[in-house]
Amino acid sequence: MESIFEHIEISDILDEIKQTYLRYPHPWVIGYSGGKDSTAVMQLIWTALKQLDPDERTKPVYVIASDTRVETPVIVDHIDNTLSKVNSASDEQNLPFSAQKVMPNLDETFWVNLLGRGYPAPTPTFRWCTERMKINPANRFIKNKVEEYGEVIMVLGTRKAESNTRAQLMNTYEVEGHASLRYHKYLEGAYVYAPIEDFTADDVWTYLFANNSPWGGNNRDLAAIYKTAQEESECPLVIDGSTPSCGDSRFGCWTCTVVEDDVSMRNVIQNGEEWLEPLHQFREKLKNTRNDWDSRSVRGRHGNVRTRNGKVLQGSYSLDQVKEYLKDLLEAQKVAQEHKPDMELVSKEELFEIRRLWRTKGVGSEVDWEDSVPEIYREVYNEDLNWPVDDDGFFDTDQKELLREACENGDDVPVQMIVNLLEAERRSHGMARRADIHKDIRSELQKDWRSDEEILAEAQGEEVLAEA
Repeated sequence: MESIFEHIEISDILDEIKQTYLRYPHPWVIGYSGGKDSTAVMQLIWTALKQLDPDERTKPVYVIASDTRVETPVIVDHIDNTLSKVNSASDEQNLPFSAQKVMPNLDETFWVNLLGRGYPAPTPTFRWCTERMKINPANRFIKNKVEEYGEVIMVLGTRKAESNTRAQLMNTYEVEGHASLRYHKYLEGAYVYAPIEDFTADDVWTYLFANNSPWGGNNRDLAAIYKTAQEESECPLVIDGSTPSCGDSRFGCWTCTVVEDDVSMRNVIQNGEEWLEPLHQFREKLKNTRNDWDSRSVRGRHGNVRTRNGKVLQGSYSLDQVKEYLKDLLEAQKVAQEHKPDMELVSKEELFEIRRLWRTKGVGSEVDWEDSVPEIYREVYNEDLNWPVDDDGFFDTDQKELLREACENGDDVPVQMIVNLLEAERRSHGMARRADIHKDIRSELQKDWRSDEEILAEAQGEEVLAEA
């Protein structure tokens, strides 16, 4: 592919950036992923704005990096270091840059959904993680700035050479009369500016190698990061659902099960980062049990059996399975902490939320009266966290056993149905308005409370479908 530098000079690109910055009154938001493209964009904008007079640099330039909380650990360090240098150098050079990370809310994180709610590991056709962990955090930031300023310009490192689909999308949303800007596909009041849209990958590297980082970074170090990644592998800031999975990239999530083979993580380990091996093994286990009936229930997250064309669909993970995964995750974290003591693969806040969900909502159709999360943590770490104390009158293991005996000695009433009815009553106890209790009771009584084995046996050997 022909290089852009056969037609224009870097000075021409810098002039266009300056003209665009001065032409529009809106603040800028640069999406920074830590990769070569977003690094080149930020470096070009930094250089262009530094050439302006100080009194012309009036609009703020926000730099946001998306941290899904399951980013590849090596890249987390790289991004954190860059954002710190950007903020320091911006102050020193009297530039309007302000850098920060955006993260998913607690109820959107990977572990709260996979472990706490039993969501199956993501697949190419059920990629539930992208919107929660990447799109929502970035878009929340943009919406806040739109509310504050009226309009904003998103500056991204997207390039037409990345794919034909990407080129078509970039051409589709052009703003008439403003060749450098495009409408944001979903967010009203947000425009997109892509200064390197006509660059090839080689153009990006040519620019980075020929120009030192103005905030004190090292572009040779960035190239070293790419050395063990897939060719041209990069994970940009995600602002809509058109971005493909970053699972085979060093700039993606280490938990990504959308791709079959995590080549980049394997290469990282082979190049001296052996301490990441437990993470790689855990990711492989997640991938291999995505559609395993031993790990999945016939019930969905809300306890209902679902069918498609007369065939049973796999539902959420079972409670036993997510207990096993939690132990595996904590053991991987403990090993990683021997190399990096402050590393948290799963945060304490996520553990607290997982515990709450297991005890109040359950996974599939099973509520965790055993209060397993603290027990699993003690088993791995031989110590306790400062677990929140609840005064909600949770049931416990002994009470569940008594209930089991009563159900078995009676008319063989499903134990879990009674558990869920008692939980519904407990949740509504003391509330001034208890209108929802009737709906909850009706919902529980309408569920299919046969065992998984009975439900599958009735399918009479028909094909069982995994959830798409």
